[in-house]
Amino acid sequence: MSAKPYNKSDSVTVALQALAVSLGDEARADRLLALTGLTPDDLRVRAGEPEVLVAVLRFLEDHEPDLLAVAEALGKSPQELVAARSALES
Repeated sequence: MSAKPYNKSDSVTVALQALAVSLGDEARADRLLALTGLTPDDLRVRAGEPEVLVAVLRFLEDHEPDLLAVAEALGKSPQELVAARSALES
């Protein structure tokens, strides 16, 4: 399944959804904070910033079980999450 190209607005929406799903799982949320260096305060203040959203999507990409679980929860393919990250970085 190929990923549809995302524009930045769509990518922000997808990344925020991925962040919400990630934070809904305590173990995943703990790993997210530990591995990205983000803090709960960072997320409250900066959640919509591209750099933070890229960090969240990269975190998921770096651990396939998380990528697959979050993609499934969102009804998206893992490739769509990767495409969203790519669009945020461009």
